[in-house]
Amino acid sequence: MSGAQRPGRLPPEFADALARRAGRLGGFASRVVWYDIVSSTNDEADRLATGGAEHGTVVAADHQQSGRGRIGRAWHSPPGAGLYVSVVLNPASFMGPIDRGTTSAASRVTLTAGLALAEALRAATGLPIAIKWPNDLVVGHRKVCGILAEGAATGDTLRHVILGFGVNVLTSAYPPEIADRATSIEAELGRPVDRGAVFAESLACLAERLRQISAGEFGAVLDAWRALSPSSVGARVRISAEGGWIDAITTGVDGDGALVVRAEGSLRRVIAGEVRWVASASRGSEESHAPRA
Repeated sequence: MSGAQRPGRLPPEFADALARRAGRLGGFASRVVWYDIVSSTNDEADRLATGGAEHGTVVAADHQQSGRGRIGRAWHSPPGAGLYVSVVLNPASFMGPIDRGTTSAASRVTLTAGLALAEALRAATGLPIAIKWPNDLVVGHRKVCGILAEGAATGDTLRHVILGFGVNVLTSAYPPEIADRATSIEAELGRPVDRGAVFAESLACLAERLRQISAGEFGAVLDAWRALSPSSVGARVRISAEGGWIDAITTGVDGDGALVVRAEGSLRRVIAGEVRWVASASRGSEESHAPRA
């Protein structure tokens, strides 16, 4: 348990909010490990998964010392200001054998999580949360939530996935490099918000959407994702290719969750690699990276 204190008692507002959603959770999140301070919730969840923790086990913290986002970037995790949560997912619990290849499973988990969390934040706050491929949740052009899926595989099949998400709940002082691109729920609402309700609603929506995948309804999940991701069609981007950058226009997301773009007169699928979302000249560009298992 390097870098972490001992687990503590789940705050009452979190426990009560989970209890009110027990019917929707259906056993998902039946075990929640809470830390007042931890190095990384993803690392702790991975440790538990390696030790046999069941599908739906949750690790959450009030503060992360070494939280991370995509490609190893730090995730700003000040005490009491956000939700820092990681969930152990067993793909065998909601995917058939054909779907559990590392690329397709990671993509489906990431998109499903993005949809579930967008729906949860909308329900809990009323904010017009949108999804920016593959896994950022934004209000306008400012990021309010990031998602990181990390997988452990045996051969070409995922053994487990650690789904981590960080939600900026309270207004805080962001590092200079992200200050113009980040926001929080309270900053957008102009009033306090119940962290426990956001936490529990996020897990309930995730459980419901994963059950849809288990029922073979990923197409419905993907349709709902597309409806909350206007930038996945018609947005200007730059994609990394052949050692350089290519200008492109997004044309949608295909049935496997890959971003499809039109570049140099042809369509290309973006599964892994870097995407820069091109904004106005005054705002520069925004970078995104596809998940890697």
